[in-house]
Amino acid sequence: MHSQISPHRAQRADLPGRYGTIGALRAPAVGDDAMRTTALLVPGYTGSKEDFAPMIDLISDAGFEVVAIDLPGQQDSQGPDDEALYRPGPLGSVVAELVGKITADGRKVLLLGHSYGGLVARAAVLAGAPAAGLTLMSSGPSELPAGERRTVLEVGEHVLAEQGVEGTQKLNELRSRRNPAYAALPQELKDFYRTRFLRSSAAALLGMSNGLREEPDQVAKLARTLRSSGTPCLVVCGDADDAWSPAVQRDMAERLDADFAVLPGVMHSPNTEAPQALVDTLLPTWRAWLTS
Repeated sequence: MHSQISPHRAQRADLPGRYGTIGALRAPAVGDDAMRTTALLVPGYTGSKEDFAPMIDLISDAGFEVVAIDLPGQQDSQGPDDEALYRPGPLGSVVAELVGKITADGRKVLLLGHSYGGLVARAAVLAGAPAAGLTLMSSGPSELPAGERRTVLEVGEHVLAEQGVEGTQKLNELRSRRNPAYAALPQELKDFYRTRFLRSSAAALLGMSNGLREEPDQVAKLARTLRSSGTPCLVVCGDADDAWSPAVQRDMAERLDADFAVLPGVMHSPNTEAPQALVDTLLPTWRAWLTS
């Protein structure tokens, strides 16, 4: 089983950020690092750098440095108290600054965002992040559409506003106990989920929740930015994604003039559901971008 507690070679690192420390997992490229390229991995709502644990060694073995981060307000990253600063635009500016620091010595950065992290990653490119390529994974053109995920988000937001992070975690645990798939998870993974959520900032959770419900469609703007900067783009998702549908993501890719890939039998988190298939999809595209 692949999960956030899957073993990997990355080391914990603290990177400088606008609001303080940005928590990261960092793994050097295996080999001579001739490409001098960093894969910068950005997680989604309620996520963290550990969401990419099953991918880290696979990407590192292919000759890329890997840096997976916590967004401000998540797990090991410091963040502000203002909920508005957790919308995709402000967080994108934080990620753009980080990309700028990594590329300052001539390295290239391949930027990948998962789910809400995809909205943040595109905002980083719109803010001028000098990325050598953009990958939007299980993300969408705008706000999260109507469905179970959005309903859970809206219910959780009311509880979070009234009872705080601890009260929301209690509700999450009650809901999870009725889920047979959750009950079958290793206790260590359940403990990780609980600890991660409790270490999240309430302002971050509320601000990102608002972002998921209110983000406008910025595909046309992103397409213009990608064309003018010559930045290539890939949209990748599972064929059973229950957040933004594969059809919506395919349409987004067409509007962006981006590559598009679908992973069979995968839902919303290819990084943990099918990491090998995901990396097998990413690597040929990334290498083509770097050598074209």
